[in-house]
Amino acid sequence: MENKILNKDDFLYPRGRYYGQVKPENLVFNANLQEFAQRVSYICNLETGGKLPPGEAYKQIRDLWKQLKHSKKELRIGEDPFQDDQGEVEG
Repeated sequence: MENKILNKDDFLYPRGRYYGQVKPENLVFNANLQEFAQRVSYICNLETGGKLPPGEAYKQIRDLWKQLKHSKKELRIGEDPFQDDQGEVEG
């Protein structure tokens, strides 16, 4: 059996493979989305275990959601790649 030393961050914040269209903005958003999911999981576990009040858990998750939405907007995920900044189709 092979002994493999894991980095603490790799253990605490595992990353899954990305199978979508490989573009820099997609890879960055995927990393942000995975971090969001991991942090929400930790917050939920803390709340379930009684270490975090429900209101505080909700506030933290809401703040994380706002950060993720801002990231999506800044990276222009889901927008038509052939539109310019004014919404006109380039051609």
